[in-house]
Amino acid sequence: MTATGLRPTTAGTLPGPADVAAAAVRIAPYVRRTPLLRGPVRTAHGPELLLKAEHLQHGGSFKTRGAANAVLALDAERVVTGSSGNHGIALARLARSLGIRLTVVLAAGADPAKAAAVRALGAETVRVGGGVAEREERARALARETGATLVPSSDHPLVVAGQGTVGAELLADAPGTETVYVPTGGGGLLAGVCLAAADHPVRIVGVEPARTPRYARSLAAGHPVELPPCTTVADGLRGQRPGRVPYPIIRDRVDDLIAVGDAEILAAAALLHRLGVDAEPSGAVALAGALRAGRRERAVAVVSGGNTPARLHVPHRTGTAAPARTPVATTTTIEERSP
Repeated sequence: MTATGLRPTTAGTLPGPADVAAAAVRIAPYVRRTPLLRGPVRTAHGPELLLKAEHLQHGGSFKTRGAANAVLALDAERVVTGSSGNHGIALARLARSLGIRLTVVLAAGADPAKAAAVRALGAETVRVGGGVAEREERARALARETGATLVPSSDHPLVVAGQGTVGAELLADAPGTETVYVPTGGGGLLAGVCLAAADHPVRIVGVEPARTPRYARSLAAGHPVELPPCTTVADGLRGQRPGRVPYPIIRDRVDDLIAVGDAEILAAAALLHRLGVDAEPSGAVALAGALRAGRRERAVAVVSGGNTPARLHVPHRTGTAAPARTPVATTTTIEERSP
């Protein structure tokens, strides 16, 4: 399948590969080009599994990419968003440095430490009962009531294009990659990687928590379906319904979807920690999917976030420009240590 037929971003259209390239230029001063790390060598993959280290991104996750692309392109003075935590942290960090007023709507069950980090960066938080669907509804209503610009965590062309820079980087640094494993919640990162891979003969595999397989269910049904609220250790991947923007991109390009249980996610996170990779459970989901697939191949698993409780106790950087970017095409080897 291919995404080459998708149209560039204009009002009411989907983003395309050119929008990912434009996003890379726009956000360059605000993001780090994260390295590829060698993955666990004692798996069925052998030494061929690499890790895209987005836990080292400014703000602790890949969310900084989409947030920066949207905020910079929209030139908004006031922003409203709904977030499970990492998108809110990314936006709050940018809002403080750019002088933007930000309100973050949080659903029931949102990580208290992430909510505290958002407030510590100067943003206002609003809590709602229910799940992600109620959160997004309240964020839309609040944006209408206040005249603020709505910047969703995934369902926006500019956000998807920004997240696509993850895929563009890893494919440039590891052009022989056969499969990319991508954690999937709202679908912004998976859709962005699909766009970046439009002209590459690479398999794209989305990995969802088994308790909320909204994309697998939707693709099987042939249309977006909404699942009830759920609990999972992967708190950043609790989306209930595919986004309007990500869904058709994923539908037309993704090669497979894998569901992993909480025990698999925690095991993958523990393995990463033994390797010195401080990933949160959501950030370990792609590795869990790669381990479940068990294919011997040249693969990359995206470690999407590292906002663990220990890291959240360290103040986030809030400067206007990002620190010096990691050199291109650096692949770091990490040795597995005993637990």
